[in-house]
Amino acid sequence: MTDDLLATARAWADADPHDGDRAEIEALIEAGNREELARRFAGPLTFGTAGLRGPLRAGPAGMNAAVVTRAAAGLARHLADSGHAGAGVVIGFDARRRSDEFAHISAAVLAAAGFAVQVLPKALPTPVLSFAVRHLGCAAGVMVTASHNPPDDNGYKVYLGDGAQLVPPADRLIESAIAATGPAREVPLSDDWLTLGDDVQADYVAAVTEALEPSRVPSRGDLTVAYTALHGVGAETTRAVFAAAGLAEPVGVPEQDAPDPTFRTVAFPNPEEPGATDLLKALAARIGADVAIAEDPDADRCAVVCGGRQLTGDEVGALLADWLLRRGVRGTYASSLVSGSLMHVIAQSAGQPTAETPTGFKWIIRAGSDGALLVFGYEEALGYAVAPSVVRDKDGISASLAVALLAAELKADGRTLLDRLDELANEHGLFVTGQLSVRVEDLSLISDAMTRLRSAPPATLLGREVAFADLALEDPPVDAVRLLGDGVRVIVRPSGTEPKLKAYLETVVPVHEDAGLIAARGRGEDELDQLRAEMSAALGL
Repeated sequence: MTDDLLATARAWADADPHDGDRAEIEALIEAGNREELARRFAGPLTFGTAGLRGPLRAGPAGMNAAVVTRAAAGLARHLADSGHAGAGVVIGFDARRRSDEFAHISAAVLAAAGFAVQVLPKALPTPVLSFAVRHLGCAAGVMVTASHNPPDDNGYKVYLGDGAQLVPPADRLIESAIAATGPAREVPLSDDWLTLGDDVQADYVAAVTEALEPSRVPSRGDLTVAYTALHGVGAETTRAVFAAAGLAEPVGVPEQDAPDPTFRTVAFPNPEEPGATDLLKALAARIGADVAIAEDPDADRCAVVCGGRQLTGDEVGALLADWLLRRGVRGTYASSLVSGSLMHVIAQSAGQPTAETPTGFKWIIRAGSDGALLVFGYEEALGYAVAPSVVRDKDGISASLAVALLAAELKADGRTLLDRLDELANEHGLFVTGQLSVRVEDLSLISDAMTRLRSAPPATLLGREVAFADLALEDPPVDAVRLLGDGVRVIVRPSGTEPKLKAYLETVVPVHEDAGLIAARGRGEDELDQLRAEMSAALGL
């Protein structure tokens, strides 16, 4: 163990205000566990997309009381420097381990810095916190959550006064303010903060219900919905929204209905992951559900199952956009650049503007202009904003309600979500999307592959000419490239959260009257397989 590492670890332990976290570092020092100490002190967690996220462990490279204390102090400094000294801040938390503790630490730090701090009364979904920021007129909001990360993670998500996740340069400024904060033990604390009642949750339920106008679907009470909260915090609020909208109570997966920070029935608490919705599918089959819905643990995303098949995020995005357009909702329809193209085709055919943004809802929610404000946004990773006037972020609860209302509307005509997808395919062509995802141990392989692709992009894909665009040269710059041709589209980018390189693939197959959809689907899957092979070769991975 080097003297510098030992001294750094001892200094951190001496400044750690939490007895348990301090003892964790001291035990590693006593055991001479240089490898683990090096991991804990490799560097601070990066204040990246919306905030911090990492494993629950002591030391600067983990989520713990000292890191949260300094993060809250840095946020306080940034808000004061931005002209918001003494303004309101609202704090929420999910049901993960230590979430409530981290929320209350943040409240104590921000209150001591002179802010009017209000804390939500219990573990609640992220969309409720995002709603609360604007609803309460606050300068900022903090949500303690790691969303759908593994059980041993937690996180710290920051919203600014417009209720949206922060964007550059605010993230860099807050990170600098955190770095300039002294030892955690020396950060002032105060108990002069308020715990809110249930009013904010009730107001969120009312606002979502009003925005989606359930009374326009007279037959909505006849729908049977299977539902899972995936051991997260969405169940209570989702049931309240469904009740307020006049829908039958969703039938929950009993093993996953109550919050459980161990996420004991799933290998990974993310509805995108294989196997995560198996219990939901089984329940839907038992009860004959018209549609089945899974929310992720903080309920800002949702997955949809119909007829035993889990729909892709692009399919749900297209269905919701189509539903809103048929309801006469006018304005900008937006998606991230890695999402599919069908939504744009549907909206443009209805005469509405569309926007393609960098990856992440912090960008999607800011799409649109004064002449055509955002009315719908989505990303292929199961995030949807169906009521951006209520929640300026992805919201799995309002999306769940929208999916249910659409399904009820279709059921009244003897149709399903799958039938509507078929109708859209017959009208616009079959849009087939998929991914090539490569996980690496050596991160240099990702940068090498991106360099290789930029220097020698393929001239054709699927035998069709494609145009190359380096999105790092656009404003805002994105570390990604696009290959676009007639009925073929590929976006390649490094993952922002995992050691992966991802290629997002899309092919558009015409649906011919003589061959029909079955033949189009077969061709689409063949073309996706061919695209994977061609892009794997182009990337050299």
